[in-house]
Amino acid sequence: MAGRVGIVATAQTKFEERKSTQHIAELIYQVTRDVMDQTGLEFKEGSIDSTVAAAYDQLSGPAGAYMVLGYVAGAYQREDERVLEDGSMAVYYAAMQILSGHCDTVMLVAYCKESQVTKNLYEWVGMDQIYQRRVGLDFVSAAGLQAMRYTTKYGITPEQCAKVVVKSRKNAANNPNALFCDSLTVDDVLRSAMLCDPIRVQEAKPVPVDGACAMILARQEKAKKITDKPVWITGFGTCYDHHELGWRELADCESLTTAAQRAYKMAGIKEPLKEIDVAEISEQYSYQELLWSEGLGFCGKGEGGKLIESGKTEMGGELPINPSGGVLSGLPVCVAGMQRVAECVIQLRGEADARQVAGARKAVAQGADGPAGQLQCVITLEN
Repeated sequence: MAGRVGIVATAQTKFEERKSTQHIAELIYQVTRDVMDQTGLEFKEGSIDSTVAAAYDQLSGPAGAYMVLGYVAGAYQREDERVLEDGSMAVYYAAMQILSGHCDTVMLVAYCKESQVTKNLYEWVGMDQIYQRRVGLDFVSAAGLQAMRYTTKYGITPEQCAKVVVKSRKNAANNPNALFCDSLTVDDVLRSAMLCDPIRVQEAKPVPVDGACAMILARQEKAKKITDKPVWITGFGTCYDHHELGWRELADCESLTTAAQRAYKMAGIKEPLKEIDVAEISEQYSYQELLWSEGLGFCGKGEGGKLIESGKTEMGGELPINPSGGVLSGLPVCVAGMQRVAECVIQLRGEADARQVAGARKAVAQGADGPAGQLQCVITLEN
């Protein structure tokens, strides 16, 4: 990578089921004001050059809602970009802005109030209008198809998937921003109601969740002036898979494998399990931590179940996954990917308190979007 991009500040709200007393603009203001206070930067010439916002318009209210939200993030008389995808893509896009030489400093914000819209309605709109919408297919049912194919092909057991939930909730107990941090057992998870076979209610991301996340990226020279603890983006990669589920082998995540290989090549990482100290990944369903671990190269195909059973992904293990509690502890869509990156930054700066991974030097964050992980984004970081 020519030059370096540093993350100089991050902020996030507490994630709650319903922030009914706060407007989306207030959530945006809370986190953007926080990162500006941390850095001393302001919305003026020579300070913040650009704003990149990640959100779904369908979850923000009326069409073009950003017209009345953008000014809160400084989208006035300066460059402003929208990413209608997961927040990890906003980080990717902002890094490209800086590496291109076009910007020195970029403000990022991801926001969402899932409580405003029924989840399956906006997911349904994202499906193919000719065939898939007619049968009511949404992201949950797509995940059910993927989970069934994956667990059947590789012999992944329900107990192995349930262990992911138990680990996530246990880790979330050390995260003051997490929504759910209750103590669960494998039996508790397996006794919960079926959501979409073979996925049970406790194995799915809580819905709704409201919240926001922000960060500031800067080119190397400026990052060093802003903070004495910048975290460097060392590699990134992204890849789309086919939108039609029938054109994909759902038991394998080829788009994630491709994105990860691109990021690792840029960062010079050859053995992810040995070289990476902490991983924050986007698992909206329990089986996805196992499948995404395979795509990220932490284990071979079909070995995600053995990986969780080995204890290597636990706190204190060889590669802790989601010390924050992950998406399963409660994160909004769009915000999740950027918050994954923010959690990696907190770890690498040694500021994670009770959820700190000792001696963390290298991290990987992964964001996903679309049905059955159609879009994948991988970002590697180092302190």
